[in-house]
Amino acid sequence: MHKHLIAAVSLLALTTSPSIHAQPAAKTVQIKIGTASPLSGTGAHQGKDIENGARMAIDELNAKGIVLGGNKVQWVLQPEDDAADPKTGAAVAQKLVDAKVAAVVGHLNSGTTVPASKIYANAGIPQISPAATTPLYTNQGYKTAFRVVANDNLVGRTLATYSIGTLKAKKIAVIDDRTAFGQGLADEFVKGVRASRGAASVVSRQFTNDKATDFNAILTQIRARDPDVIFYGGMDAVAGPMLKQMKALGLRAKLVSGDGVCSEKMPLLAGDALVDDKVYCVVAGGVGAEQEAGLNAFTQRYEGRFKIPLQTYAPYAYDAVMVFAKAMQTANSGDPKRFLPALAAVQHEGVTGRIAFDPKGDLKNAALTLYTFRKGQKVKLAVLR
Repeated sequence: MHKHLIAAVSLLALTTSPSIHAQPAAKTVQIKIGTASPLSGTGAHQGKDIENGARMAIDELNAKGIVLGGNKVQWVLQPEDDAADPKTGAAVAQKLVDAKVAAVVGHLNSGTTVPASKIYANAGIPQISPAATTPLYTNQGYKTAFRVVANDNLVGRTLATYSIGTLKAKKIAVIDDRTAFGQGLADEFVKGVRASRGAASVVSRQFTNDKATDFNAILTQIRARDPDVIFYGGMDAVAGPMLKQMKALGLRAKLVSGDGVCSEKMPLLAGDALVDDKVYCVVAGGVGAEQEAGLNAFTQRYEGRFKIPLQTYAPYAYDAVMVFAKAMQTANSGDPKRFLPALAAVQHEGVTGRIAFDPKGDLKNAALTLYTFRKGQKVKLAVLR
């Protein structure tokens, strides 16, 4: 063979033969994270807050180029609307299971969280609620159920102690909206009042529903008892109109409630009935002074991106996604069977504080943040533990 031809054939062999040093290109795998919250109805602003917080986390994870099991991860958010309805919540849970999500951030309402939790547990899919506070959620024994906020036992007791010890209430009226959240929180508050051993008493217990707009009948009954404090178990969409009717009836009592009322929308919902130091509420979470800068920076990023005020739950949803991601990285897997043990043992410094779970899935050393409203703005009073 001609020497020039031999050289050409040799060169061709070198350029077409696979190199023994070549590495196969890493695959990109999708990991879906579901969110479930009300995206329609009166609670839509709170539900969208959860979706937005989770979306911020998803985008940050994608920017990091995380690799699990040798594969680059594309993180995908799948938001679903549970309409704050238990039946819809169960249907949404099944939809997320069928979509093969790796984990779920949700639900917002206790009444949707509890029935959905069974469906996730049966499928082995971990769930972190950024908002649901009913003790029943984590008392069911599901190894897939976690939350990043305090439960009603702590919220109810704390609000009762504050009402009696700081607001000096002697006579207290209680109203709830008959939802799992509202009634459960009110029941825990009443237990806290009873534990005061006569320092205060519940002089009226009334009920409404989470879609009500007329409270004159129950407020007229309450007015006859002249309470110092009215405790309301429910959400801001009802509490706002209730405050207006309290003002119209001349009720002097302060309104005390949980995190469903501690929203940025309360001034709009209550109007001029939201006078200074009229409403006291707690958010079932909170950070100390050393962590405030991080939470404030998150709030600025949120409001800069979405051009709307942060309501309540976005930072908890953000942290929930980041906790899932940390557990997956510890286990080097997006398979729930493999990262669930790492999730149960996780230690994470989030924008909402330190996150670690007790054996039930409740947040260890949970904090509460107490607020009031002044000049139409939510004002932080204290972080309580």
